[in-house]
Amino acid sequence: MVRLAWHDAGTWNGATAADAWPTCGGANGSIRFDAELAHGANAGLKKALGYAREIVDAFPALSYADAIQLCGACAIESAGGPRIPMKYGRADADEPAREGNLPDAEAPFGDGSKTPGEHLRRVFGRLGFDDREIVALSGAHTIGRAFKERSGTTEYGYGAKNATKYTGGCPFSPKGDGDGDFGMPGGASWTSCWLKFDNSYFTEGGSDDKNLLWLSTDRVLHTDPGFAPHFMRYARDQDAFFFDFAQAFAKLSEGGARWVVGKGGVYLPAADR
Repeated sequence: MVRLAWHDAGTWNGATAADAWPTCGGANGSIRFDAELAHGANAGLKKALGYAREIVDAFPALSYADAIQLCGACAIESAGGPRIPMKYGRADADEPAREGNLPDAEAPFGDGSKTPGEHLRRVFGRLGFDDREIVALSGAHTIGRAFKERSGTTEYGYGAKNATKYTGGCPFSPKGDGDGDFGMPGGASWTSCWLKFDNSYFTEGGSDDKNLLWLSTDRVLHTDPGFAPHFMRYARDQDAFFFDFAQAFAKLSEGGARWVVGKGGVYLPAADR
C-alpha cells in the first residue's frame, strides 16, 4: 500500500509548469488505469490497487486518489510508524500518467544520470524534495520486500524456497501479538523485521548481512556527503526520522493533486489537517 501511494504520487513533474493537470502526473489516482499499472516500475501492485478499489466501492464519495494515499498513510501507522498529517479532497485523473518519472534502483538510469546520487536528486528534485527529505523518504524501505519476478533487483523470488532467512518465515508481527502470519513468503527485504516501521533501515543498512537487500541507491545515502549526515542522524534518533518522514510523506501525497469539493471530498486547510 505504501508503494502504491508513492507510485501514484511520484509521477508528478513539479519541475515545469508546461503540463496542465492531469498530464503533470501526481497524486491523482491515475495508477488505477491498466496502462499505467503495466509500467515496469508498477509490477506487483495489482493486489494493492484491489484493496483501494474495495474502499472506493464501499465509500463512493471517496476518490481513488484519496483512497490510495489514505491506504499508504494507514499502512505506515499500523506498522508502528508515525501518524501522517494528511489532507483529502483530491480529484481523480481520467487518463494514465506517462512512464519514466519514477526512480530506477540501479544503473543504467533512464534519465541519463551517471551516479545514483545524481539520479536521486534529479527525480526527487523534480518532486520538490531536498537531500534531507530524500533520505527520510528512502527510510520507507524499513518495511517491505523486493522480488526477482517484479523489480528484478534481487535473485530472491516468490515462495519459501526463494526466500532469505528473514522472508521465508517471520516470528513477529507489527502489532506485537505473536501472530507471525505475514502472507506470501519470499523476496529480499532491506531490514530483518520488514513489517515493523522503525529506523532499522538506517541502523541495519550497509551491513555485511547478505540476507538484506542493499542497492546502489541505498548505499549512496550513507556515502554521499550531502545525504550521509541525515542518514546517520536517523540511525541515532528514530523520533527525528519519524517526524521528517511524516512531513515528507504528506508533501509527497499532495504533489500534483487537484483539490475539489464534491466526489473527492472537501479540501482541508493546513490548520484543519
